Amino acid sequence: MTSQSTPVGFVRLDPGMPVPRYAHRGDAGADLAISEDCELAPGERKVVGTGLALVLPEGWAGFVHPRSGLAARSGLTIVNAPGTIDAGYRGEVRICLLNTDQHTPITLARGDLVAQLVVQRVEVVDFIELDDLPDSDRGSGGYGSTGGVAQWRGPSLQHTETEVGK
Repeated sequence: MTSQSTPVGFVRLDPGMPVPRYAHRGDAGADLAISEDCELAPGERKVVGTGLALVLPEGWAGFVHPRSGLAARSGLTIVNAPGTIDAGYRGEVRICLLNTDQHTPITLARGDLVAQLVVQRVEVVDFIELDDLPDSDRGSGGYGSTGGVAQWRGPSLQHTETEVGK
């Protein structure tokens, strides 16, 4: 099976910055680097540039996610994860980083890969005001309404290894 790629234009606002790139074939996120050195104290957040501006096609958006390895090793994350880049935005892609570690500062250097850009199709919808909402199986059950994993029972969790790998 082959996948089609969607062209996304970009401008290097900072000529020394690398273009977004996929580390492995089939990856959903393309790595993004920062264009400046910075240090984040424990609990500190900072907006840093990437030196890139994008031209996303209409009907598409970019979503900036944290990199899992940095999050696990150092506690670096993105405050508004995922950050949203709308198709009409033409400014520099900037990332709002947060050091979640309570004790250790994080030092980052220009060119460090700190985030992933996932580009996805998005639907534009017409919002229609209703007097009442139709019923559903879930209803208004929100946070915690489905219980914990220990309460999950039934055939949906009983998979063999070969079924899971399919």
